[in-house]
Amino acid sequence: MRALDYAIRQGWASLWRSRGSTAFAVLAIALAMIVLGALLLATWNVERLLARWSSAAEFSVYLRDDATSEQRGAIEALIDQSGAVDGRQYVSKAEALVRFRREFTELASLAEGFDDNPFPASVEVRVRADAGADGRADELVRRAAALPGVADVRYDREWLGRLAAGLAAVRGSGFALALVMALAAAVTVASVVRIGLNARRAELEVMQLVGSPMAFIRGPFVAEGVLQGGFGALIALGLLWLGLQGVGAWWGAELSVLLEGDSLQFLPARLAAALVAGGMAVGGIGGYAASRHAV
Repeated sequence: MRALDYAIRQGWASLWRSRGSTAFAVLAIALAMIVLGALLLATWNVERLLARWSSAAEFSVYLRDDATSEQRGAIEALIDQSGAVDGRQYVSKAEALVRFRREFTELASLAEGFDDNPFPASVEVRVRADAGADGRADELVRRAAALPGVADVRYDREWLGRLAAGLAAVRGSGFALALVMALAAAVTVASVVRIGLNARRAELEVMQLVGSPMAFIRGPFVAEGVLQGGFGALIALGLLWLGLQGVGAWWGAELSVLLEGDSLQFLPARLAAALVAGGMAVGGIGGYAASRHAV
C-alpha cells in the first residue's frame, strides 16, 4: 500500500509539473476513446433495435391468385400446428391494396393504373422468440414455401441477419481504427512520461543507490500514465454525452420514428466503466514503457 500511495502522489505531482505536455497525452487518449466510445454507442443502440425487431419477427406467406380455399386451409393448419408462432392474420388482396395506399400515400397513385389489384393475398405470421432462436421458425418457413398455392415467403429474420452481419463488419473496422489510435496515444503518453523521467534522472539514481524497491522507482511513472489515461477517457465520455444530447436535439423526431418511439440511449454503466478502464490501461502501458528507462 505504501508503494501504491507513493506512486499515486508522485504521479499526480508529475502531472501538475508538466501539465502543458500532459495535455497532449490526455488529448491523444481522449481522441482514441471518443472513436471507440462512438462505435460502442452506435452499435449499442443498433443492437437494442435489432433485439426488438428479432423478438417481434414475422414472416408473410404470399398466396397465388388461383389458390383455393383448401390450399389456404392447409397452409393455416401447418402454421397453427407448428408451435412456433404467436398468431397469424389473413390479409386479402383488397386489404393489401388499402394498406399500401394508407402507408405509402406518396406512391398510392401507382396503384391506380392497373385494371386488376396487383397485390397478393397473404397470411402474416408472428414468430415466437424461442422459435426464431432454435430454428423451428426457419423449418416452418421452408415447409410453408413448398405447399401448393404459395407464391412466395418473406421472413424478417433473413434481412435482420444481413443487417447484423453488416454491423459486425462495421464494429470490426471501428475496433481496428480505435486500436491504432490507442497505440498512438500510448506512444504519446510514453514520450510525455519520459520527459518527466529525464528531469528526475539524478533523483532516481540516488534512489537506486540507496536500494529503493523497483516499485518506488517505476511506480510513479506507471501511475502518471494511468492518471493521464483516466482523465482522457473521462473527457471522452463527457464529449460523447454532449454529442448525444446534440443529436437528440437536432434529429430527435426523426430518430424516434426510426427507433419506433424510443430514443437514443447513452452507454450503460458497464460499457462506460470499460471505456475508462481501457483509457487507464492505454496510459498505464505508455507509462510502463517509459519507466523501463528509469534504471
